[in-house]
Amino acid sequence: AAESESNDNCCNIAPCSELVSNTNSNEAPSTETENSLPKCEILETQPKDNNETISQDPPQENIDFKVVYNKQRINVNFPLDGTVAQLKAHLQNIISVPQAMQKVMIKGLAKDYETLRSLGVTKGAKVMVVGSKLDDVLAVSIPTKQDLSDEAASTTSKEPLSQQKMHRKVLDKGIPEDVMPGILDSKEPLPEFPLAGMLNKSGGKVRLTFKLEQDQLWIGTKERTDKIPMNSIKGVHSEPIHDHPEYHIMAIQLGTTEASRYWIYWVPAQYISAIKDAILGKWCYF
Repeated sequence: AAESESNDNCCNIAPCSELVSNTNSNEAPSTETENSLPKCEILETQPKDNNETISQDPPQENIDFKVVYNKQRINVNFPLDGTVAQLKAHLQNIISVPQAMQKVMIKGLAKDYETLRSLGVTKGAKVMVVGSKLDDVLAVSIPTKQDLSDEAASTTSKEPLSQQKMHRKVLDKGIPEDVMPGILDSKEPLPEFPLAGMLNKSGGKVRLTFKLEQDQLWIGTKERTDKIPMNSIKGVHSEPIHDHPEYHIMAIQLGTTEASRYWIYWVPAQYISAIKDAILGKWCYF
């Protein structure tokens, strides 16, 4: 019975070759028991090759189609099961339009989570993309080399924005006739209508429309309206105009450099906090 138990306790990977009875043996019990234990062979289990245990993913199915952007026709090869968001990321460096500012039109406005397959894109299809290049948005507000030099000198001396040479060029023209009234030491929510009557860096009229339901800021001029996703705006900076503190100079940071600031003049002071709240959130002031 002891031998049978030993056999059972031994590994069950391979059967023992034979059992030796020690019933009539004259040798010491301990020695006989030691010699009579079944010799079990332990088999090592080798891990299987990953290629055997993990099934290969099916090959990715790509499709050739054309992207039409601003009168350009661009040949694109892209996964059929790729999403619209992934397509935007792919196109970002090709058409120089930030992903957040692209709109992809496939039988109407395509949503970011939809795939090309679900949208019915076929070989040779045309996909329309619309969106403003960051350079185009900033074109009316790009400072000259002299402006940047003046700004750098003023920053070093911590001169107020409204006293810096590059900004005085706009401010010295005076308060626009149709500017909205500014109220000092007051905070008001954004009105339901656009903020108008302000000026941009080139001295042109500019209006701001806050499309909160679409999470967009619309910057409108006489020539164009740029629809900027609020989550693409890097920051908002403002300072009171020293001789008219009921109005502010405001910079909307559209890129990562100083040259990507969109300057707006004569912003009513009572709306500054609400503008920053809408774009950045209440905890993101700087």
